[in-house]
Amino acid sequence: MDCPAGESLRIGSWRVDPSLNEISREGQTVRLEARAMSLLLRLARRPGEVVSVDDLLTDVWSGVIVTADSVYQAIASLRRELGDDAKQPAYIATIPRLGYRMVANVCPWTEDDIASDSRSAPTDTLANTTALPPSRTSHRTSIFAALVVLMAVCLALVWSYGVNRIQSVPSVVVLPFLDLTTQAMDEEYFADGIAEQVISRLSKVPGVRVASATSSYAVKDKQLTASEIGQFLDAAYVIDGSIRRSDTRLRIAMRLTRTDDGYVIWSDTYEQPVVDKLEAQDEVAERAAKAMQSVLEAK
Repeated sequence: MDCPAGESLRIGSWRVDPSLNEISREGQTVRLEARAMSLLLRLARRPGEVVSVDDLLTDVWSGVIVTADSVYQAIASLRRELGDDAKQPAYIATIPRLGYRMVANVCPWTEDDIASDSRSAPTDTLANTTALPPSRTSHRTSIFAALVVLMAVCLALVWSYGVNRIQSVPSVVVLPFLDLTTQAMDEEYFADGIAEQVISRLSKVPGVRVASATSSYAVKDKQLTASEIGQFLDAAYVIDGSIRRSDTRLRIAMRLTRTDDGYVIWSDTYEQPVVDKLEAQDEVAERAAKAMQSVLEAK
């Protein structure tokens, strides 16, 4: 959709003002960074069409040398501002290995929209009170307006504190371990048990958020990079691993990867007799927890 530069748009339920770098709805106004606004407009220019990561890098980050991770992080941030959900998107959908698509309705902001917003604005019941003299009504209205502003400021501070606190806490996804046994490939239940034990142990580590097993299994058997998994599940780290088996022994390998750059920052291999599977799960979970604690201490 081609619109004159600076013209206001309606994207879903949001009014978008490019000239002010603002989006607003129902009395709520959010100021976007200039690049986030450019990203939003680039996707809105062709609603319903897939825009590749390379095209976004060329159009939005023109003249700046960055990696695809910058796009992933910017998309995640823009979704948070829009109140969108990556798993059930109402605005920006991820098309795996292809790019992103604007799924919300996009159209110019019209005078009818302005009138509709005015009609939907809450009526000040104090201003319509006829039992009070004008001066008292005005005084009551001023007090009410001041209280509303004060409450809005308090809520904004509480919300900002909560968002910043959550974003500052490292998050990790534990993927189902791969069963690479060469005999009957019958150790998948054991591999899944390792992942669940690691999740349980990591959830007890202070200062770290751990994705649930349900979230982890959502990406099972999908050919996704660490960066794509991090963007999909909003995680800073990924733990994955595999198991191999000889006649009497199990070999369990695992690694911890940063999602922002895809680099492995820790790996380990553990061997255990086949008969001691529960002990193996506990030992692997403990080693993963110690590795995560080391990462937190180094930050």
